[in-house]
Amino acid sequence: MTTPNPHTQAGRLPLEHLLEPLQQALAPYPGAYPLAMIAALLLVAWLADWVTKRVLLRALLKLLSQVNGWLRGQEGGAPLRLRVIPRLAHIVPALVVQAGLAWIPDLPEKLQAVLRAGCKVFIVWMVALAISGALDMFNEAYERRADARNRPIKGLLQVSKIVMFVLAGLSVVATLSGVSVSHIVAGLGAIMAVLILVFQDTLLSLAASLQISSDGRVRVGDWIEMPSQNADGTVTDIALHTITVQNWDMTISTVPTKKLISESFKNWRGMYEAGGRRIKRSLQLDQHSVRFLDGAEVERLRQFPLLDAWVDQKQQEFAEWKARFTERGLTPTLERRLTNLTAFRAYVDQYLRHHPKLKPEMLMFVRELQPGANGVPVEIWCFASETGIVGYEAIQGDVIDHLLAVLPLFDLHVFQVSSDAMLMRDGQATSGEQRRILAAITGGG
Repeated sequence: MTTPNPHTQAGRLPLEHLLEPLQQALAPYPGAYPLAMIAALLLVAWLADWVTKRVLLRALLKLLSQVNGWLRGQEGGAPLRLRVIPRLAHIVPALVVQAGLAWIPDLPEKLQAVLRAGCKVFIVWMVALAISGALDMFNEAYERRADARNRPIKGLLQVSKIVMFVLAGLSVVATLSGVSVSHIVAGLGAIMAVLILVFQDTLLSLAASLQISSDGRVRVGDWIEMPSQNADGTVTDIALHTITVQNWDMTISTVPTKKLISESFKNWRGMYEAGGRRIKRSLQLDQHSVRFLDGAEVERLRQFPLLDAWVDQKQQEFAEWKARFTERGLTPTLERRLTNLTAFRAYVDQYLRHHPKLKPEMLMFVRELQPGANGVPVEIWCFASETGIVGYEAIQGDVIDHLLAVLPLFDLHVFQVSSDAMLMRDGQATSGEQRRILAAITGGG
């Protein structure tokens, strides 16, 4: 059955009488009238596209730009890129072509069906691209909010785009095959297991994105460490399948989103929120330099502004301890006395608590670790007020440098493994070989 031609049915279309003179004028030229109608149809489609873009689009853009500055970012930022309206504007010429196919005479029925199906597919695809652009624009506007980094929605929007493109694809297949979309959807149930297998990464990434968005374990701007993925830097983007990390050496690492659920990683956000960065360093002291202090040395400790009250407290404690023996008529064999290492630990504790760039309200202490072959370690544990790498390293270096410089005041020495370099003995520089000769002469002294 052929499609009725509007030019063979009088009174069906109002423009038929207007086109009769043109048809009669071109009748001596075979094929001229259909070509003229095709040219006219293309011209009308172009004019429709031009009017839509130049007039309606500009008017709509001007209207939207006046709505509370919504098209601009915070503090007068760049306007958002509109991808929705230009793509929707392409639908108008497609509708014009689809409707104008009936005016072209002698057009084969199959070709006419193919062209109409092509117009429908084009319209469906433009609508899908417009919706995709709308989602992108929504995400771009959302990311300009101050709290956007706490709950990113990019992964959810990407899932929405995948679902939308799948539906658009089903509609295209249904249009080209001439069947109902419901029939195609019903047929997909038989191959659902295959689809799940094909899209398993997407489904896992979707579950991971939902969990990350709900609990906020990773946000844009966080510093994370994930050695298994060679990632150590700042999170710059959170998408459906991957999370982009800019490492400190300016390289880029992409971490699968699902890895943040199945594998462990370190997030340094808590450090920045607390406002303090931990300093945990040890000084290896020579055990042979640890000794008791005599009375004059204890009195000299009172000259340290940070130790005068501590010395008085210790002296009173020792006096009370000795008095308990005296009351019982006993004399302690070995009296309790201060050691230079005890005094040094007390000084370090007070020094850290009075340092202007350390946080005394956070955990802070000094402790001795298990002595070993490399001396007795004295470890400090405190938090710097600077969390940035530059300020933090400056504070840490200042603290360690001061403690190394003050060690001689307590007659303590840092343990340092010797080598064949020049050694100091009796004020003279002696090489390793000279040292061994001197030891043999003096009997190993």
